[in-house]
Amino acid sequence: MNKTDLKLLKEIADLERVPQGAYNIRKDGATDSRSSTENIIIESKTDKSGIDITIKDGTVNESLHIPVIITKTGISEMVYNDFHIGDNCDVLIIAGCGIHNSGCETSQHDGVHTFYVGKNSRVRYVEKHYGDGEGTGERIMNPETIAYIGENSFMQMDTTQIKGVDSTKRKTTIIVGKGGEVAVNEKLMTHGKQIAESEMEIVLEAEDATGRVISRSVAKDSSYQVFYPKMTGKASCFGHVECDSIIMDDAKISSIPAICAEHTDARLVHEAAIGKIAGEQLLKLMTLGLSEAEAEERILEGFLN
Repeated sequence: MNKTDLKLLKEIADLERVPQGAYNIRKDGATDSRSSTENIIIESKTDKSGIDITIKDGTVNESLHIPVIITKTGISEMVYNDFHIGDNCDVLIIAGCGIHNSGCETSQHDGVHTFYVGKNSRVRYVEKHYGDGEGTGERIMNPETIAYIGENSFMQMDTTQIKGVDSTKRKTTIIVGKGGEVAVNEKLMTHGKQIAESEMEIVLEAEDATGRVISRSVAKDSSYQVFYPKMTGKASCFGHVECDSIIMDDAKISSIPAICAEHTDARLVHEAAIGKIAGEQLLKLMTLGLSEAEAEERILEGFLN
C-alpha cells in the first residue's frame, strides 16, 4: 500500500498497517486483501458486489475490519455486506470509507450493511467517513444500515463524519427483539457547501426492548444538515432520542425527531436542540490565553466528543 492508502486507513479505521485477525480491505472497486479466522469467515457474494460475513456462536474478544478506500477519481460503486452473528458472541466490527479525490470527476461509494444478530450477543460497530484530495471532483458516500437485534442482545453503533465529504445520505433501520438493546451515537460536522441527511428508524418490537440515539452535529459555512430520527414502540419498552446541534455562519440545520407508541406500556422520549456557541464559553477560554479561533475549535472538539 502507498502513503495515500495508509493515510485513509488511519483516518477511518485507526490502522497503520494491514490488521491482524479477520479483515477485508476494499480498494477502488475491488477486494485488495482479505483474511478469515477460525471463528470469522469472509466470503465474496456470487450474485452482486459485496461480502458475506459469518461469526460463529460463542466468538468473543475478536475483531473484524472491513474498510473501503477510493483513490481514483470517477469511481462509483454499490456494495452489499451481510453479517450473520451467532449466539453468545462479543465482537468489534470496524468499517468506514475514505475517499481521496485528486481529479475532476465524482468519486462515490454507496453501501448496504445488514446485520443479523443472534441471542445473548454484544456487537460494537464503528463506522467513520472521511474525504480529502486536492481535486475538484466531489466525494459522495451514501451508507445504509439494517440490523435485526436478537433476544437479549446488545448492539452499539458509532458513526462519525467530520471532514471532506461533500454529500451524504444515511439511512438506518434497526429492529430490536425481546430484551434487546441498541445504542446509536452519531457525530457529524459539515462545512463549505456540504450536505448531510440522516434518516433513522428504530423499532422496539418486543417486550423489554430498549433503544437510545444520541446525535451531535456541527454545521459551518453554508452547509446543510437534516436529521429524521423515528422511534417506534410496539411493546412494553423504552426509547430515547437526543439531538444536539451547533449552527455557525450561514449554515442550515433541520432536526425532526418522531416517537410513535403502539403499546400502552411503551415509554418514549425525544429531545432536540439547535443553537450557536455561547459567548461566555468563548470568553472564558480566551481569558486563559486562547485565540478566538482556538477557543472555538476547543469547544467544538469537546461537543463532538
